[in-house]
Amino acid sequence: MDGDALFDGWERAWSGRNPKAFDPLCDPGVRYEDPLCPEPLDGAAAIAAHAARLWDAFPDARLNRTGERLYGGVYACSPCKLLGTHQGRIGRIAATGRELEVHVLVYAELRDGRLLRVRAFYDVWAAARELGIVPRAGTAGERAMLLLRGFGLRA
Repeated sequence: MDGDALFDGWERAWSGRNPKAFDPLCDPGVRYEDPLCPEPLDGAAAIAAHAARLWDAFPDARLNRTGERLYGGVYACSPCKLLGTHQGRIGRIAATGRELEVHVLVYAELRDGRLLRVRAFYDVWAAARELGIVPRAGTAGERAMLLLRGFGLRA
């Protein structure tokens, strides 16, 4: 599978709500990490279970390409954007009804045209701000939170 077909499939898998869509994209030894994974996930089924938690919280979640993909030997990188409306719980956080738009960078090691090691990078703090979980920058709420966390007052 060529790089564009692979990442197009990856985006369709995250957007399509079909847990089996990850299987043909992933090497049997695939390992996945992102900021919300406490430990790396091993296997396409574990990635699909992680995606199912996203789909529960964001039923309209979709992953869209945002720029040029880079390929070099066994490594590839794809910029994309996760979009969705927070309609369900994320851990202990109740649905906010807010829309989320988070830029994601997917970096992967490939083996035989399939994903072997995948790491997704995104700004969890910015996502929390969009969902109203943490205060927006420059607000009294942010200053109060920083004060409580021991960072003192800031101008």
